[in-house]
Amino acid sequence: MFSDIKAGDTTPTHNHSSVRDWIVGDACTIHYTVMEQQHNAQESPTKPSEYDPDINQDELIKAQEKQIAEEIKANTAMIGSLDDLSTLEQEYSNDPVYSGKVKTLLPKYCNVRRTRPDGNCFLRGFIFAYLEYCIHHRDELARFKKYLEGSKEELFEMGFPKFTTEDFHDMFMEVVSDLEGSGSVDRVEAVCNDGGTSDYLVVYLRLLISSHLQKNAEFFSFFIEGGRTVEEFCKQEVEPMYRECDHLHIVALTAAVGVGVRVMYLDRGEGAAVASHDFPEDSTPVIHLLYRPGHYDILYNKA
Repeated sequence: MFSDIKAGDTTPTHNHSSVRDWIVGDACTIHYTVMEQQHNAQESPTKPSEYDPDINQDELIKAQEKQIAEEIKANTAMIGSLDDLSTLEQEYSNDPVYSGKVKTLLPKYCNVRRTRPDGNCFLRGFIFAYLEYCIHHRDELARFKKYLEGSKEELFEMGFPKFTTEDFHDMFMEVVSDLEGSGSVDRVEAVCNDGGTSDYLVVYLRLLISSHLQKNAEFFSFFIEGGRTVEEFCKQEVEPMYRECDHLHIVALTAAVGVGVRVMYLDRGEGAAVASHDFPEDSTPVIHLLYRPGHYDILYNKA
């Protein structure tokens, strides 16, 4: 049962060991499974010292990607512990551009919580930071629960498969209901670090993003490159697990759920300060995330 999840327990607590085991080919195709299947079809490769025309380079790259993903999974929690922001300053002590920009964060922020860099980092960071906010703001938890209750029917209307969608939805509802009675930061951390549960929550957010983009396809079509339709973009870049979230994902999710997010962009862009952007614009952010190229972590305001 979901209620059996304890801090530090990352074993899935339901019948499906993880979403990637059973929804390949559905609206939520798991990219990582394809990598696993292709890798298992060949012997364990070793990286050649020079180019070998007899070796399938695509298969070799996929195998190397799988190895990197497994190392990340083994060594990095989906949601890490609360660290002092000074650890980020130490991390960039030899990089004058980044260390200088980190210093500009110190007057506003005090802590950082790192997420696993597996392509789901924005969504896992969003889930943890929002649920953590909700346990301290019970009215917001009630509002979110009411939104979730109605969201399932909207997804059905958009054509998402009933069986899988309902399974993901029910898990999210169970998590929220559990937090209504036993909400604590430790509980949220345990839930978000349980592999099966966390994946279910991530998939459901991906469905909500896809639904919002497709319902507003006329608007969002202007921002999609490559001649793809909004539906094609969603099937390729939104619904599959481990696909990174970009600007469009964040715009859609924050608008759909009604939650303000501020993203601080730590990069090599112009200026000494870290640039920021609020989603939706002119909203009051309740979640603060730190973006570094290709990755999001959670930031904490100073009291």
